Amino acid sequence: MNFELFEPEARINLLPYDGVVEDFGLILTAEQSEKYLQYFLAHLAWQHDEVVLYGQHYKTARKVAWYGDENYQYHYSGTFKQAHVWTPGLFRLKQHIENLVGHSFNSCLANLYEDGIQGVGWHSDDEPALVSKAGLETVIASLSFGATRKFSFKHKHKPAKVDLLLHSGQLIVMRGKTQQYWKHTLRKSTKIIEPRVNLTFRYFYPNEQH
Repeated sequence: MNFELFEPEARINLLPYDGVVEDFGLILTAEQSEKYLQYFLAHLAWQHDEVVLYGQHYKTARKVAWYGDENYQYHYSGTFKQAHVWTPGLFRLKQHIENLVGHSFNSCLANLYEDGIQGVGWHSDDEPALVSKAGLETVIASLSFGATRKFSFKHKHKPAKVDLLLHSGQLIVMRGKTQQYWKHTLRKSTKIIEPRVNLTFRYFYPNEQH
């Protein structure tokens, strides 16, 4: 698929302090976004996410799929995943986003929310495997497809909150100290019946997870 490049206007930091979240706006046409949504729904290796909390094993309603440059093993919340080989469409998108963002990524965690009843609670993407011990900046590029959903940030130590609506084809990039000082969540809504796919492109450090 050929990309119709969108050059975003001056990007404003959505956070008031202690982090950087840049909104690149819509980086794909409506037609491209819909084609990618149907492609990902049909071709990614979706599985229910599994976590261990307080010694109890849970399967989440949402589904996930993890891809990478190598067959990385990702350990978190008492479980682990092994990365799949990039699909052609996913790899093309990775390259497109790298060109826009100016940062390299070696993995992608994809999330599938089949309707508005499915969401994800407050959390930070600050696992050791996502943080460089060399002090390199943590950069996560998040691209949305499908249903428009509310996405929120809240500071870990101060009362600040930020809400935004994420549309199909919209890219936001979290960088700087965002994961250190902020949590984020995907809000639930019974009014939404369409699926949403979210791709989070990351740089994974396999030797730095505990």
